[in-house]
Amino acid sequence: MNSVEKATQTQLANIEKRSGKTLAQLFELVRASGLSKHSEIRNMLKRELGLGFGDAAVLAGTALRALNPDIENQESISIEDLVAGFYFGPKSSLRVIHAKVMAEIEKFGKFEIAPKRTYLSLRRKRQFAMLGPGTNFRVDLGLNMKGVPSTDRLLELQPGGMCQYQVRLTNEKEVDPELIAWIKQAYDSAA
Repeated sequence: MNSVEKATQTQLANIEKRSGKTLAQLFELVRASGLSKHSEIRNMLKRELGLGFGDAAVLAGTALRALNPDIENQESISIEDLVAGFYFGPKSSLRVIHAKVMAEIEKFGKFEIAPKRTYLSLRRKRQFAMLGPGTNFRVDLGLNMKGVPSTDRLLELQPGGMCQYQVRLTNEKEVDPELIAWIKQAYDSAA
């Protein structure tokens, strides 16, 4: 099981606990709804179960695949849907910061996106960055690189964590040449 599958399984287990329903019961709810499009099912799950966007999107995609295993080209959960789930509700204004950081990273070249429950892990041969909302008011960018002196902005993290550094972004103007240089250094070191 890869990391995305493992994260999805954990998220589904949490949905079961919060909803008080088994996956079989949740799938039956989807089947009984008569809905067939991912977005319609997602919206129904949000409305009926009070799920957040991300949880509803994961459950909708999983239910569609489970209930329709022979259908080719099923609508699946896209990274865009997951990111929309990260920045839903009070965090929605932060999505522009996320998009600007990702646009800059895409200029560097190829990398893999490994979505997690609340953030994206960005990888080459190994993880070079983590990007997702830290609070309702900021986006956290974790960076893996060595030998860079910390600053008031580039916070050095405790050893043994997922990243060595963190930058807290509250405004898209903070995606500036200094930040881009740090991201590029992390990107290059993960080759």
